[in-house]
Amino acid sequence: MHSYPSQSTRKDPALWNEDLAPVEPARRTWGKWDIAALWVGMAICIPTYQLAGGLIAVGMSWWQAVLTVILGNLIVLIPLTLNAHPGTAYGIPFPVLLRSSFGVLGANIPAMMRAFVACGWFGIQTWIGGSALHSILTVMGVFDPATREVIPWLGISAGEFVCFFAFWCVNIAVIIKGIECIRCLQNVGAPFLLLVGLALLAWAVYAAKGFGPLLAQPSTFKTSAEFWTAFVPGLTGMVGFWATLSLNIPDFSRFAKSQKDQMLGQMIGLPGTMGLFAFIGVATTAATVVVFGEAIWDPTVLLAKFENPWVVVPGLLALMVATLTTNIAANVVSPANDFSNLWPRMISFKVGGIIAGIIGLLLRPWELVADPSGYFFKWLIGYGALLGPIGGIMIADYFVVRRRKLNLQGLYSMDGPYRFVGGFAPGAIAALFLAILPHVPGFLAHIGALPSDRVPTFLLGLYNFSWFSGFFIAFVLHLLFRRLLATKPAIP
Repeated sequence: MHSYPSQSTRKDPALWNEDLAPVEPARRTWGKWDIAALWVGMAICIPTYQLAGGLIAVGMSWWQAVLTVILGNLIVLIPLTLNAHPGTAYGIPFPVLLRSSFGVLGANIPAMMRAFVACGWFGIQTWIGGSALHSILTVMGVFDPATREVIPWLGISAGEFVCFFAFWCVNIAVIIKGIECIRCLQNVGAPFLLLVGLALLAWAVYAAKGFGPLLAQPSTFKTSAEFWTAFVPGLTGMVGFWATLSLNIPDFSRFAKSQKDQMLGQMIGLPGTMGLFAFIGVATTAATVVVFGEAIWDPTVLLAKFENPWVVVPGLLALMVATLTTNIAANVVSPANDFSNLWPRMISFKVGGIIAGIIGLLLRPWELVADPSGYFFKWLIGYGALLGPIGGIMIADYFVVRRRKLNLQGLYSMDGPYRFVGGFAPGAIAALFLAILPHVPGFLAHIGALPSDRVPTFLLGLYNFSWFSGFFIAFVLHLLFRRLLATKPAIP
């Protein structure tokens, strides 16, 4: 049993508030099925449905695409369960755990990186949910597609923005209710979403008269080299999809009853759900070719094709629920805690969640997802270059340097063992930025800010491995810098 920070330490406004405090054992009530439901609720969403489609678009067959999705999620399961360990062991959230490796103030650097990515995802998911609402109102005759006018400075119509903002308000309402409301939402939504996914698969098989026509499309690769050229960035993108949660999983595992519960829950809930729903996306989209004569990868657009409102409206409502369960858990909890860690005295979990929502709104997410290639190479792989190094440092520090021993009191003390140099750990911060640096040229080339022919081929290739290479570079550098700086790890 770990001792909790003393009352005098708790009153330090720079490091402590009720939301960042360790979760006491009596409040750790999440069992393996709660954790599994959390992952089912997060994994079943429109981006998961479309993941395999992005791989098929670059030449993979359906089974190559689905296996790449499953493999990526089996890989990311490793840092997920490892980083979840200190959350369950000490009851601490992600930004507080970062204090042990980056310093009590330096923790804000990686926390803000994670928060910014979450804000981007929050905007994307909110845009998807708003699009479903817009489609429902279109079916009901509220909006007429023939009269749609795009507002030039906004890039979307007034109706689309109203629906986006309305769905945004629903998300904010759940945030205000708090973490237990989120758990209830996941537990109720998970079985419902599984049924919706299976219903989509049943329709696909029925409409195409069996699996044969659905899965007949072969790979378009002519050589193994072509396959590997697509597979490597594809796998990196799959890992990058949940690289976000692989960092802030302590935000949830801190409520787990035991290490066994958090591990089993994640193993049950993540890889299988991701693989199943990716396959459902492939099969359903293949059925649209048979039925409608074109591949429709967006389920919102697909449902709008049906003329019967008794099919369209419930289907789109299901998509909204799927989007809400994913958005709240995956894209709000982390930045809410991260922003709270920035200024604990003034920013609570709820205030932090609202800040994340406002940033997500201002990022104009409809532009972020407009280009599928940009979604993979600029977004998923791009932020993998930021988050992989953070994960490498966290795991190296907790398991190798500290041997799973943290000074819980010191995590909430400005003058404790995690102060390092003025609150910052120079070695960890240097390892972070040195691990990110090699991927910058490749990123600039992919967004068009730097001509590809001016970037060495090696660095262009390294960018495709961004999460993996960033993770291992940071892991090694952190251990090296700890040895060179001869900083003894703080233990209880």
